[in-house]
Amino acid sequence: MLAIMFQNFADIVFNTSEGAFFFVLFLSFSIALGSALLSKKLIDTSEIERKQKQIKTHEEEKARIIELAQVDPNRYRKARKRWERKDAVVKKTQQKMGLQRMKPTCITFLPIMIIFFAIAPAFGGTPVAMASMNPLNVPLLGSMITNVRIAPWITYQAWYMICSLSFQPLFQRAFKIQTQTTGGGFSQMLSGQKAKAMEFPDI
Repeated sequence: MLAIMFQNFADIVFNTSEGAFFFVLFLSFSIALGSALLSKKLIDTSEIERKQKQIKTHEEEKARIIELAQVDPNRYRKARKRWERKDAVVKKTQQKMGLQRMKPTCITFLPIMIIFFAIAPAFGGTPVAMASMNPLNVPLLGSMITNVRIAPWITYQAWYMICSLSFQPLFQRAFKIQTQTTGGGFSQMLSGQKAKAMEFPDI
């Protein structure tokens, strides 16, 4: 009886677009939720937010010191030396924060990859979801996210990525893993580029 039920379930999931659509949706939802819960358990978000505020203050201080260069060169040189000594400590703090954020990813990456690739043969060429635009128009990635013969339908891998990118930010906000202060990886990258763009003048 159970074998028949499982066979019927597998036929619906892997051989019909509707079944594949909801199965991948549920899979990405479950993985995103599990990852968020694990992150909540392993990451001290309040401590990271406190440190991020210190880093932001440190970066803002650099801008103020640069402004001193034209107004008071003596104060500028002293303030610059203090800032540079503190900067070494701040960089170590940033490295520790990065390692702490990576803990959940390091734990979940391998199991997710095993699940992801283990079920790939079962889907075969089953179309999973229809895109609002023709995926073949996407440069470089078009042929990877759709079966050319059935475009604009996309593969289960592409549908999983779309669902995952939708669920992860929602759970991060819900569990307060990603706060306004810590921001996402993209905002941190922009902040880092902005800090590098501000160089101390030599006077």
